[in-house]
Parts: sequence; C-alpha cells; structure tokens
Amino acid sequence: MSTNKKGLFVLNDGTNVLFTFILVSSLFLLWGVCNGMIDVMDKHFQEELNLSKSQSAWVQFAHYLGYFLMSMPAGWLAIKLGYKGGIISGLLLVAVGGFWFIPATHINEMVQQGAVSPTTAFVAYLFGVCVIASGLTFLETIANPYTTVLGDQRYAATRINLAQSCNGVGWILGPLIGGVFFYGKDAAGHSTGSQTLYIPYMIIGFIVIGIAVIFYFANVPDIKTEDDYHLDDSEPTVSHSIWTHKHFVFAVAAQFFYVAAQAGIFSFFINYMTAETPPIPPAIDAGVKSLGANIGFLSNWFSGWFETGKSGLLALSNKGASNLVSFGAFCFLVGRFTGAGILKKYSAHKVLGIYALMNVLTTLLVFLKLGWISVICVFLSYFFMSIMFPTIFALGIFGLGVRAKKASAYIVMAIMGGAILPKLMGYIADKFDMSRGFIMPMFCFIFVAFYALNWPKFSNAESLHGVKATAGH
Repeated sequence: MSTNKKGLFVLNDGTNVLFTFILVSSLFLLWGVCNGMIDVMDKHFQEELNLSKSQSAWVQFAHYLGYFLMSMPAGWLAIKLGYKGGIISGLLLVAVGGFWFIPATHINEMVQQGAVSPTTAFVAYLFGVCVIASGLTFLETIANPYTTVLGDQRYAATRINLAQSCNGVGWILGPLIGGVFFYGKDAAGHSTGSQTLYIPYMIIGFIVIGIAVIFYFANVPDIKTEDDYHLDDSEPTVSHSIWTHKHFVFAVAAQFFYVAAQAGIFSFFINYMTAETPPIPPAIDAGVKSLGANIGFLSNWFSGWFETGKSGLLALSNKGASNLVSFGAFCFLVGRFTGAGILKKYSAHKVLGIYALMNVLTTLLVFLKLGWISVICVFLSYFFMSIMFPTIFALGIFGLGVRAKKASAYIVMAIMGGAILPKLMGYIADKFDMSRGFIMPMFCFIFVAFYALNWPKFSNAESLHGVKATAGH
C-alpha cells in the first residue's frame, strides 16, 4: 500500500484528520487535570485525617487500581464498539465518578458530627477516585493507540507526544485547582478543604458529559494499525499471540516501572518540598508578597506560599508547594513539546534511553541530599519523564496491526505500577526521610533505560519507522 500521500495528520486516502486529532487530544487534557489533582491530594488527607505518608498513598493505590481493573474491559469494548463507542463509555464513567464526590463530601461532614469514622470518609473518597480512574482507563486505552494511526506511521511517536502535551497542560492546571479547593483557608485561618474538595470534581462531571455529546456527533473513523509483522495475514486457524513479541512484553514491564516512578515522585512532591527544601530567604518571601500586591487578580494565588517551619525558619507551605507542582508540570509540558520535535529527527528508542538515564542521575542526586541542587533535580526529573509514557506506548504497540487494541489494554494495565511504588516510597520516607525515598524511582528508571536501549533487539527493527528486511517475522 502506497504511503506517499500520508502526512502527520493525513491518512493514506488523503483524508485530513486534524480535527479528529484535536478532539481526541482534549481527552488528554481531561485526564491531565484529573491526575494533577490526585498528585496534590495526599498531603490534604495526611493533615485532615491524620494519616502517615504510607497511608495517604492509598489515594494512588485506588487511582491505579481503577486502571488495573478496567484496562482489559476497555480493550474489549474498544474492539466491540470501536474508538468512538469506547471513548463515550469512558467519558460517562468519569462523570459518574465526579458526581460521586458530592455524597462523599457529605459523608466526610458526618465525621465532624461523630456519626462516622474518618476511615469511612477516606474510603468514600477513594471509591470516587477509583471510579474516575476506571473511566480514564477507557480513554487512555483507546486514545493513546488512536493517535498513532491518525496519519503516517513514521510520525506515530510524534503524534502521541503532541497529544500527551495536552495532558501536560492538564497537569499544570490540576495542581492549581487542587491548591485552591484542597488547601483553602477561611478568614480565621482554618482549612476549608474538606468542604470544597467536591467542587472541581462536580464541574468535571458536567464537562465530560458535554464532551461525550460532541463525540457522539463527530466523525471519528475506526482506523486499523498497520500490520508490520503480517499477523493479520495468517490463516484463521493460526493464532499469533502478542506475547511472542519481546518489544511488547518488555514495554508492559517498562510502563509498569515508569508509571511507578512517576506516581512516586508526583504524589510526594509536596512532602519533599515542605520537608527537604533549604530555608527560604526572606527576600523571596517579600518578592512573592509584592507580586501578589501588584497583581490584584492573582493576590489570592500568591498569598500563603511560605510559613515559619518547626525550626523557626521560613519554609514552603502546603499551598506554596502545591502551586510549585504546576511549575513541575510546566517542566513536564516543555519536555513533551520539545520531545515531540526531537522524536521527528531521532529514533524514539534512543531518545527514551537518554532521557531515562538522565532521570537515573537526577533521582540519585535527590537521594544524596545536596540542598538546592537536589531541589532543582526534582524539577529536571519532570522534564525527562515527559516523553516516557507515550514513547513506551508507541514502541510497545509497534507493528501489531489489529492486535494493537489488545496490546494497548495490557500496556495500560501496567499503570498498576503506580499503585505500588508510592506505598514503598512512603514507607522509606516514614522510616528515614523524603530524600531517601527517591531510591525507588531511580531503580525504575534504570529498567526503562534497559528497555529503550535494547528495543531494536527486542523488535528486530532499526527504529520505530520500520522493520528490518532480515527480521524474519
């Protein structure tokens, strides 16, 4: 089949699918906002419900449990209903989870009255987190591989990274929203987070219903992934398992360890910044207050960034650290945009390998507790994590034809890694300190680097652009 008419957003028959790509990319923005709010929720529950770091990591466990439980049903539904039907199903499930936070907040109010235990309220919130994640699973299982087929296969990694850049924008907005609703205070200085936590989730519920309606009426063609390994040419009685392809098998493992590392770093960012950041110079505090005074509409956002710590020195507050999560997400977004350009020029597996090795270095420097150098390395880790999820995804489903939907479900299931590492990282932080906890993501990045640098051997392909003539598939 000739591919000379194909382009970044042009199919083999000359159809331009840029609008479809933009519409699908909006889904990445949606789950970026949801994930960004999750990342600043841990510290809220630590303080509101008197939880340890390890206990608060149940938030991540519930979030990624939803991915684990629903990834296979999502893959099955994508095959039965096509891309459009699967996406609409996922959006409706997210709406259900969002609206659940209204009764969950009511249950939490009953804690103050002594009618229920704090554990009951925590479980109610965790249920909502799990349901939303279940809906996001449908979207990620379907949208990720869909972006790779909306144009020339040579630009598959570029397209998925561009779409994931919208995810990066959402990750910037999520912590800002969470900082307002999770860490707000009244005039007396008392926390209002327990009363307002449901508001952003309720709004998300209404928004996703609107997006579902748009998808229902939009043109979303069901396009098959290219079959580089000719799996679809076999006789009906011959079964070719995706598990015989090492580049897919190791992609599942690499995604498990990458998401584990990402979830650990993201979920304990506030803990790290409030506990491990060196004392804040008074001049910085004065500068931030001055900005708030001079920029009226941002005065609330700039207020309360710093507070006097236990040592009597100026330190970041929970709200200040929550806002800095957005700066980390901005580094992540810059990495996504620049990475999309780099991936157009260089082999995806090589770029992934280099970025993974850089994150081995950054997490090691955080572990060594080098003051501001370590703090800077946390933000650098966001930058170098940026391309990992979509690039592992594109490398893993490379050349699998119609089986890419099923392979996609397994790669999304590997997100369960994010449920495990935060528990271990939190345990180390409780036993030692937050800096020492970064030893866990360091080992995860070592495995990602191993996968990336060995991908040509696993796939029998020179690069993502094509299979070797001598591959023997």
